[in-house]
Amino acid sequence: MSLKSFSDYLLLEKTYSKHTVVAYIRDLEMFKEFLNDNHNHEDISIVGYSEIRQWIVVLVDSGISNRTINRKISSLNTYFKFLQKIEAIDVNPLKIHKALKVGKKVQLPFSEAELKSVLENSIEVVDFESARDQLIIELFYATGIRRIELVNIKLTDIDYGNNQVKVLGKRNKERYIPLIETVMVSLNRYLGYRNELQIIEDKEFLFLTQNGLKVYEKLVYRIINRYFSEASSKAKCSPHVLRHSFATHLLNQGANLNAVKELLGHTSLAATQVYTHNSIAELKKVYAEAHPRNQN
Repeated sequence: MSLKSFSDYLLLEKTYSKHTVVAYIRDLEMFKEFLNDNHNHEDISIVGYSEIRQWIVVLVDSGISNRTINRKISSLNTYFKFLQKIEAIDVNPLKIHKALKVGKKVQLPFSEAELKSVLENSIEVVDFESARDQLIIELFYATGIRRIELVNIKLTDIDYGNNQVKVLGKRNKERYIPLIETVMVSLNRYLGYRNELQIIEDKEFLFLTQNGLKVYEKLVYRIINRYFSEASSKAKCSPHVLRHSFATHLLNQGANLNAVKELLGHTSLAATQVYTHNSIAELKKVYAEAHPRNQN
C-alpha cells in the first residue's frame, strides 16, 4: 500500500506538522527497506510481530539508541492504527509490544544568574539585529514558547491593550500568553528599528532578517547559542533550554503546575511534570536551610 494516503491522513486529519509527517514516512521507508532486504517484499500491511522484532534487533545491533528505536516503532504503530481505521488489517501486530527501556533525559535549565548575564550584559542594543536578538531572548524566557511558535508570530498576534501574545501551538491550538513590561519595552524598541528597514518582504511576521524576510528556525537557534555559549558552560544552549528555564524558574517561585501547563501549551500534566525535578531540588535546599531542626 502506498504511504501517500497515510501522509494525507497525518497532515489533514491528525493535523501533524509537515516536519513530523516527514519523520513518520522516513521511519516507514526504513522498515520497508528492511523487509525488502530480509523478506523479499515491502508490504508493511502483511507483517507480523516476528518481523518487527527482527527489525528491532537489527536497529539495536546498529547502535541506535533505545529512545530513537521507540520513536521508529511508534511511527509503525501509528501506521498500523491507520490501517485498522481504514479496515485494511484486523489486528495491530504491535498490540503486545512493550517499548524498550530508556534512561531519564534530564535537561538542565539556565540559571537565573546566566539569564541575567545575557539579558543585562551580553547584548548592547544599537541596531536592528541587536534589538531583535534581545527581544527574541526576552520573549523565550518570558513566555516559554517553542521555537516554531516564535518564528510564526505575526504582528496581528500582539494584543497591546491587554499586553499578551497569541501563539499557534501544536495541532493548531491557539493560546494567549501575557507579556511582562520588560518584553513590551523591548518589543517597542525592536519595532522602531524594524520600521526603518528599507525592504520588508514578509510584512505580516514579527521577527525578520536584516533583508526583511521572516526569520527561520536555524537562525533563531544560532542566536540563542551564540549569546548563551558565552555566558554558560552547558553543552547545549538552545531555545528549548530557555523554554525549560522558563518553566523551572516559575515553579521554583511557587507557580501552580496547572498554570505552567497552560502557558507551555501542554495537553497533559505529565508533559509539564518533567520540569519539576529542579523545583523539588530547590525546595529541598530551602527546607534544609530554613527548618529549625536542621540548624547547627
